[in-house]
This record gives sequence, structure tokens and C-alpha cells, in this order.
Amino acid sequence: MHYPNITSGTFRSRPNRFIAQVEINGKEETCHVKNTGRCRELLVPGARVYLTASDNPKRKTRYDLVAVEKGPRLINMDSQAPNKVVQEWLEQGGLPGLTRIQPEFRYDQSRFDFYLEQGDRKSFLEVKGVTLEEDGVVRFPDAPTARGAKHLHELIRAAKEGYGAWVFLVIQMENVDHFEPNWRTDPDFGQALLDARSQGVTLQSDPGNPGNRETGGDCVVKIVPVGRQARPPAKAAVDYVFCGAPGLRPLRFMLFKINLQN
Repeated sequence: MHYPNITSGTFRSRPNRFIAQVEINGKEETCHVKNTGRCRELLVPGARVYLTASDNPKRKTRYDLVAVEKGPRLINMDSQAPNKVVQEWLEQGGLPGLTRIQPEFRYDQSRFDFYLEQGDRKSFLEVKGVTLEEDGVVRFPDAPTARGAKHLHELIRAAKEGYGAWVFLVIQMENVDHFEPNWRTDPDFGQALLDARSQGVTLQSDPGNPGNRETGGDCVVKIVPVGRQARPPAKAAVDYVFCGAPGLRPLRFMLFKINLQN
């Protein structure tokens, strides 16, 4: 996955969750923000941001804001990117033996990101993009989300009915220590992960991109009960794709996988 027509700018303000004011080459532009989340720790006045320009003359805004620098880190904040890179990963053989990959599949009261078939094996896969980072720890979600916990419970129920059930955490930055649920912001989501673990959740790192089948070793994804600290040794997470273009240094996504199947 690569972004075309990348340019950089300086973030000035965010009038609402859809647009931002960005100074580009000395001129202030109204830009579309490809993430409707709060992103308060990312979009601070003066931050260096990266945008992709559209060639569509009918658009109200010319630029899409897709990445931001936070200290030494380049963070992709495009909420559409995680599903795109996971689909690429699947199509390139990330899960061997797939005979069907169908995005946006309805199961009971939920709509999962992917429905998969591996011969007679049928599975659901849900993707979560992670952009919140503090002192090398990445967390999800960055704002309360009843939908996130609901999806976990639906996946657990699907697993009990014989489906494969997966959650993929796409860490949209490099060089992080580990992942934790965001207990402060959404304890219900964290508890849903603990509930899933108590019912046979297996945590594992992805075995590698399609060209590297070496096992990833201990997973740096940690389910940490509220009030506890976890500092596992830093490990190289799985690299999936370089997201970049001329003018934007390569950004490697981290792809974590949680298996909800006994």
C-alpha cells in the first residue's frame, strides 16, 4: 500500500472531526481528516502532518490528512488503512489456504470486517487500527466504543458455534513496546478481552509476512488486568507493509493477531 502525491504541512486547528486547517507551503488549506476519532494527542498545533492530494476537481477539499509526527514517531492515522493492509495480507497468503475472502460480512447483529473460508473451515475476522501511544505502549481504543466490546462478544459466540474467530490489531506506527487495552478510557473493552481470554483466547504474534514463515515468538500483545503494569521485553513486531511515497519516509505497520478459537 502506497499513498500517491504526498506532501507535508503544519497542523493548525481542527474545526470539527472531518476537517483540519493545515499550512502547506505558506498557505492555510482546509483538509479532510481520514479519521473521525478524537486524536487529541496527535493533532496538536504545530505538528508536522502528511497529506495526499486528490486529482478530483469536484472535491470540496484537495488534501487528505493521513499521517502525523509525534516526537520521533511517524503515525499513520488513516482509519481506512488497517482494513486495506489486512486485505492485502490475506490476499498475499497471510493465512494459508484461503479459498474465500469477503469484506464486510453480516453475522447476526454484527457486521465483521472479513468472512473467510479455508476449505470447510469458516471464520470471521475483525480489524482494529491502533494509533494511541504513550511511552512506547500502544492502547485501544482512544475513546469509548461500545461497538468494540460488542464485536468481541459476538466473535466469542461465533467461536462457540464452530467458526474461526480472529481479531487483528494493526499498530499504525513502528518501534513500540507492547499493546494494552485502554482501561482508563474504555474498561468494558478491556474486560471483554479478559472475558475472551478466560474462554480460551490464544494470544500469538503473526508468523510473518508471506515471504517469511518463521515463527514470531512470544507475542507482545498483552491483556493486562486493570491496575497492573506490564513491561515485557521489547520485541520486533511483525512488519506487514511499507506505506510511503516520495517525500514521506517509509512507515511500517505492525500487525498483531489474537486468536479467539480454542
